[in-house]
Amino acid sequence: MSKRPSDPDRPTPASNAAQMASPSFRLPELDQDFLLGDSTRGVRLMLEYAKAEEALRAWGVRSTLVVFGSARATEDGPGRHAGWYAQAREFGRIASQRGGALTEHGGLRDNVIATGGGPGIMEAANRGAAEAGAPSIGFNITLPHEQEPNAYSTPALTFRFHYFAMRKMHLAMRANALVVFPGGFGTFDELFELLTLRQTGKSTALPIVLVDQAYWRAVIGFDALVEHGMIGARDVELFHFADTAEDIWSVLATQGLNHRS
Repeated sequence: MSKRPSDPDRPTPASNAAQMASPSFRLPELDQDFLLGDSTRGVRLMLEYAKAEEALRAWGVRSTLVVFGSARATEDGPGRHAGWYAQAREFGRIASQRGGALTEHGGLRDNVIATGGGPGIMEAANRGAAEAGAPSIGFNITLPHEQEPNAYSTPALTFRFHYFAMRKMHLAMRANALVVFPGGFGTFDELFELLTLRQTGKSTALPIVLVDQAYWRAVIGFDALVEHGMIGARDVELFHFADTAEDIWSVLATQGLNHRS
């Protein structure tokens, strides 16, 4: 069959390659340049909330025990570091065994260990929960020197955030209690965030336990804050001290932890 001769008068179709390749033609949800732009910061905040929220609901996590502390306090660290690590690990274990993280009540789990997901005290608490056979949560944050998740948080409950604000929100919103081991600027930031929420009535009356009274009284002048009128005398009643994992659990039990779910 012979080919049909071309029509010399028929115009050549214009190419739409430039339109197809234009960033404006990408679907918004597939356009990374757009999603990472200034105008979509609110959308990114929403996504950081929604992704973790969906996973936590799927696992039936109704309430958490939040553990803060230094990333530098390692298992074989100097001075008291190793002792702090050991107590955080033991607390993660006994709290998971006694608090309701191992059992599902109507598909819900209570008092699940939640940490910042990194090394040190965070690793220790997640490790203790894992040794008890319980799930635990790691709320990691993207930092200039990349933070990697520790090996003990439950993989499906190991999250990464860009925004500190959204990470803090997830740490606080299911918290039945806050346990704070010795730490530095990051630990102080998280502790005072929760203390401020308690002081101003923006959160429920969750117990706050500071571990190693000697450390905390050495680095923060709580009494001086009262003496100078910076906080009220009753504000120092917002937290309690403990020195061992069993002491922490006793304080939480005394504060009615098992009735706060």
